[in-house]
Amino acid sequence: MAETTQTLRLVFKNQAGSNYTISLDEPKDTLTGADIEAAMDTIIARNILTTSGGDLVAKYDIKIIDRTVNDLFDPAP
Repeated sequence: MAETTQTLRLVFKNQAGSNYTISLDEPKDTLTGADIEAAMDTIIARNILTTSGGDLVAKYDIKIIDRTVNDLFDPAP
């Protein structure tokens, strides 16, 4: 049986220039790129998160990742 899941991956740049990634499982199907960018802008503007490399300063990438797992064998209990 195949099981498909989605993950929304938000990547920011921090003050040190390093990437900081937030992954969220099962994002709503109705989300648009503009919705996600607005949320990322809010996270940056309100300084909601601080990393070991400093505050988040810029958006870097947005991806929705689909993952399908095909379970081909289940051992008997």
